[in-house]
Amino acid sequence: MTIFVDMDDVLTDTYGKHIELYNKEHQQKLSLAHIESGEVWQNVPETHKESILQHAYKKGFFRDLKPIKDAIQVMEALYKKHEVYIATAATQFPNSLQEKSDWLDQYMPFITWEHRIMCGHKFILRGDLLIDDRTYNLEKFEGDTLLFNSPHNVGETGYTRVSSWLEIAERLL
Repeated sequence: MTIFVDMDDVLTDTYGKHIELYNKEHQQKLSLAHIESGEVWQNVPETHKESILQHAYKKGFFRDLKPIKDAIQVMEALYKKHEVYIATAATQFPNSLQEKSDWLDQYMPFITWEHRIMCGHKFILRGDLLIDDRTYNLEKFEGDTLLFNSPHNVGETGYTRVSSWLEIAERLL
């Protein structure tokens, strides 16, 4: 199978990084347990919204993201069994292209440069499966899709959901 895997909130804990930075910037104690749905910026006072929207523009934001639990081990096993590509939007923010590449070098060096698609729109991808947390990426993909759970997509329907990398392993390995 040819499988495309998104990075933000699929391989990396982007959501958690926004919460961490928000708490540090505003001396708050926001946690994932406080959030039922929506983006982080939709769950804070209006006066704090803009600071969260600026996180992705800061140097180091994408480089310092933590891996999602079990993502590295499952991705390595998938890579050995299938044709796996990273497909991530990496041109929207000034530092994301280099920082995402550096992140992959550190955490997933088995994903070589030939298997990294740093792109904008993902509808151009052709393969068997796309794993992503954003339905706008899944809706135009012509193959099968898996929607990776995130608070920002809890209201989305019509997609097969996965909530962990172990669940992905059960389906694909």
